[in-house]
Amino acid sequence: MGEKSIQKKKYIVETARKVFMEKGFKKVTMKDIVEACDISRGGLYLYFENTSQIFSEVLKLESEETDDVFSKNIDENATAVDILLLFFKEQKKEILKRKDTLTQAIYEFYFENYNLPKKDNVLKKQFDSAVKVIEKLIEIGVENDEIVCDDYEGTARNIMYVLEGLKISAQTTGVTADAVDRELLYILRGLGAE
Repeated sequence: MGEKSIQKKKYIVETARKVFMEKGFKKVTMKDIVEACDISRGGLYLYFENTSQIFSEVLKLESEETDDVFSKNIDENATAVDILLLFFKEQKKEILKRKDTLTQAIYEFYFENYNLPKKDNVLKKQFDSAVKVIEKLIEIGVENDEIVCDDYEGTARNIMYVLEGLKISAQTTGVTADAVDRELLYILRGLGAE
């Protein structure tokens, strides 16, 4: 793929992301993306066969950007607890965000495509990756006497389930900043890291 094609595909994905944020996943059609990108139908089909394929690319882009934001904000002298607190801060922002978010679209996509092979499930990969990062932070925190924990993986997985539950609750029943803080503080207390 040439540079011009790469840029065109990137433009389509970035524009489609805005459409998915606005409408969710289920309501977006290829026509919506054609109109938002101001390209021909054939021009869109040259790069993508359907909205699922486009959304998968949107998820990959989203994951890369999240990793970049998180990595850029880590101070070189940060402790494991500092990094965990930064992670929680970023998660809290995402949980409380009601607009300009892909949360609804992501869940619609995965409810509709629950049979995706594990290797193609970007959400599962993100979840598992976050568990591994948190697990490593807990391990380092324990080694440095910042954290108390005897089941690194189980605790990391539990933290991610709490965060995912908060994301769903925020989109369905609503969650306040105080409620998020309370849950995060509960996690930190459990790690002896408050």
